[in-house]
Amino acid sequence: MTQGTTPSPRNGFSANLGGEELNARMKSGLSAVEDLLMQELSRGEDFITDKITHLAAAGGKRFRPMMALLCAEFGPEPRHDNVIRGAVVTEMVHLATLYHDDVMDEAERRRGVESANERWSNTVAILAGDVLFAHASRLMSQTDLETVAHFADTFEELVTGQMRETVGPGEGEDPVEHYLKVIDEKTAVLIGSAAHLGSRHSGASPEVVESCTRVGNAVGMVFQIVDDIIDIFSDPEQSGKTPGTDLREGVFTLPVLYALEEDSEAGEELRGMLTGPLLDDASVNRALELLRATRGRERALETVRGYLDEVERELDALPDVPAREALRQMTRLTVDRVG
Repeated sequence: MTQGTTPSPRNGFSANLGGEELNARMKSGLSAVEDLLMQELSRGEDFITDKITHLAAAGGKRFRPMMALLCAEFGPEPRHDNVIRGAVVTEMVHLATLYHDDVMDEAERRRGVESANERWSNTVAILAGDVLFAHASRLMSQTDLETVAHFADTFEELVTGQMRETVGPGEGEDPVEHYLKVIDEKTAVLIGSAAHLGSRHSGASPEVVESCTRVGNAVGMVFQIVDDIIDIFSDPEQSGKTPGTDLREGVFTLPVLYALEEDSEAGEELRGMLTGPLLDDASVNRALELLRATRGRERALETVRGYLDEVERELDALPDVPAREALRQMTRLTVDRVG
């Protein structure tokens, strides 16, 4: 995949995935996903549809549908109707979780536009997320019972991850292990689900489906840890993000947790500061300065490399088709966002 290019419903699919045929199939597949997504979200009363199309229309990378479509390439029917439905379901569920997350985080912006809770209200945002889950359930019912059962388990994991994060580590629980469990349940599970649905509905063998699911889960872990590193260490002009957002919310991600473990002056000062949310810019800026003086970033990247090794092992075991190298490149690009 060419560095810096991403699939986007707004500008089409322009990445080089390893050949004209694969590029063409991905472009048509993402177009079919987008058409079905907006068709389904346009169902119902106008006072509902304008709320639930709000974030979908704002854009997004469609990362989960892309994972589903690439993994579908390992089966004999990569553009089966149920592959497209499965890809759309994962995007709908992802959108629903964004609505709910923004309420819990009191977020004001999402994808460059007002968040639904800021534009309307918390109640409207929560209900919009619920409607998205209803639409996803309708699409699942058009596939098969195995997909419905699979997503019941996925829903449970998503909620478990959110609850785990809200409750915090148990007494004596390692904060790093707690964090990794949370992102496995909150982020990785849905990307793994996209890989699962894409490969299974294309007719891939059970062994290939299992391997694709593991690839998706590992890529999901990489994706979230990289996002958390960017939140702390990115140049806002390049990333478009305000550094330290998680610190302001009292959420301590992997680079922060590693920094807090450090036996150094910076680590000691951080342990004194990070007892809850940071409420003023001066405190956030000081914490960011201290974090840069630790090995938190390096250790988080070491953890990322462990998941990258897992992705490589699983990809090596998959059939040698163009999508295998495309998945490899997509994973590398995810890491390259750190800079």
